[in-house]
Amino acid sequence: MRLVILGPPGVGKGVEAEMLSQRLRIPHISTGEILRSSVEEGTPWGERARSFWEKGELVPDEIMMELVRFRLAEPDCERGFILDGFPRTLSQAQGLDAIGKENGWTLDGVINMGASEETILLRLSNRRVCSVCGAVYNLITSPPQVEGICDRCGGKLYQREDDQPQTIKKRLSIYFREIKGLEEYYRNRGILVDVQGNGEVEKVYEEIVEKLTPKFEAKYG
Repeated sequence: MRLVILGPPGVGKGVEAEMLSQRLRIPHISTGEILRSSVEEGTPWGERARSFWEKGELVPDEIMMELVRFRLAEPDCERGFILDGFPRTLSQAQGLDAIGKENGWTLDGVINMGASEETILLRLSNRRVCSVCGAVYNLITSPPQVEGICDRCGGKLYQREDDQPQTIKKRLSIYFREIKGLEEYYRNRGILVDVQGNGEVEKVYEEIVEKLTPKFEAKYG
């Protein structure tokens, strides 16, 4: 099954995508994962992306498309994948469709997660990240056992600059401006499913599975 999961920062895309990944036994691929692995491996497109990524700038569509193309050609994607954080723009969505056409597949579904601004602000402002291993915690829903210390490696936890309230509001404004075209694009194709991400992780997951099941059965029987 080939899926895309959309949603604003802090809506819980990564958690839900990981749960689906385990259920469907297909890889959960995030934009950050694609960038990190390509840069670390020193691929030509990864090197081109490095200068933008290290400065915190958006990587141009041309580079992102090639990074995604290479990642989706990996053997673990033969049975499917869950793309998290990509596409972000209509042009990227059209580019993803072109990659699919070249390789004989189409998307099976697009999960569109939504949540109130209040919920997103609460989640992101309480998010903490390990400075060593990158593990993510939430001080309300999934706090570390020892305040300020990572359970996995003992690294120091910190708050990302882009998780400050004013920065979050700017990120949300950009996201909602760009997402309208994507929603319309996928809704017109009949593959978009809307899911509310305000609730508990397990409840949101159950709703996603319930709404995806008819699409899965229609295509694969």
